[in-house]
Amino acid sequence: MSIWEYANPKRFMQTSARALPWAVGLTVACLTVGLVWGFFFTPEDFKQGSTVKIIYIHVPAAMMAINAWIMMLVTSLIWIVRRHHVSVLAAKAAAPVGLTFTIIALVTGALWGQPMWGTWWAWDPRLTAFLILTLFYFGYLALWSAIEDPDTAADLTSILCLVGSVFALLSRYAVNLWSQGLHQGASLSLDKEENVSDVYWQPLVICIVGFVLLFVTMVLLRTRTEIRARRLKALLARERVA
Repeated sequence: MSIWEYANPKRFMQTSARALPWAVGLTVACLTVGLVWGFFFTPEDFKQGSTVKIIYIHVPAAMMAINAWIMMLVTSLIWIVRRHHVSVLAAKAAAPVGLTFTIIALVTGALWGQPMWGTWWAWDPRLTAFLILTLFYFGYLALWSAIEDPDTAADLTSILCLVGSVFALLSRYAVNLWSQGLHQGASLSLDKEENVSDVYWQPLVICIVGFVLLFVTMVLLRTRTEIRARRLKALLARERVA
């Protein structure tokens, strides 16, 4: 069986209908366990106090904001190369979810940064790249809304996605490229010395898994909605012609 079979709207609808109950259940379980464990059963940090617990929302949201755009890049490339409508509809469906994660990350980052840095915002390389990525999300959604022909909109938004991916990657790796920035290094790393303490790391991993599953769940739901909307639009167009 080829992976491209799932680009067939009918096959995608059947498969996603079976996967959604599991995705919803696992999402609720992971987020409940991770957030309750993190906020109620971990100690205050000796430097940051209870403020450190923002990590359980800020880090997963920031990770998914960047990874959502990378997912959009992959599906947009599939559209450009193979012209599969499900792939570009998945990218369109992921954009509002990714934008929501970016806004959550910006707000929680400000709440975390103010007591740590003494300011709500700093023109740190990573923060600046992340803010530009947020603007690309808005531009991506605006472009879909502004262009009536869906294939033209898909082509232009796919190109915009390619350009915006530069800032998605900068948001991910700016800490490594510019060591003088205020933003801390990676909270999770293959290098044990860079990881947060185990008492925070364990519930954080569960929260990250929960946010990944939440993203998958929302994209599946929204892609199904986009497919139905396109079918309805095609039926209405046929009726007008008839």
